[in-house]
Amino acid sequence: QVQLVESGGGLVQAGGSLRLSCAASGRIGTYAMGWFRQAPGKEREFVVAIDWSGLRTFYANSVKGRFTISRDNAKNTVYLQMNTLKPEDTAVYYCAAATKGGLAAMGAYDYWGQGTQVTVSS
Repeated sequence: QVQLVESGGGLVQAGGSLRLSCAASGRIGTYAMGWFRQAPGKEREFVVAIDWSGLRTFYANSVKGRFTISRDNAKNTVYLQMNTLKPEDTAVYYCAAATKGGLAAMGAYDYWGQGTQVTVSS
């Protein structure tokens, strides 16, 4: 069982940066990890994922080149560095741990955090 807690969200102006963290209560070294987001009135969508080793990453086209995922398995923590933020990045961001393949799909993930709000003002 893994419990995930996100932090680092907040209010930022367009063009600014935020760094989200996802701290796990258990060891995450064998899990692929992902970030999803959900804007008001919209479905939750895939943002980015990283394999267990940190060597392979997968990005949604909408964030490619602006967001960077990383992980520190020794600290059981995953990070999401978000640069050049846009108002359309406004959403609740969720961290999740996957036990299956197909990391862009929510069904691959068994454990979810409660989310952290990111608001980007124009």
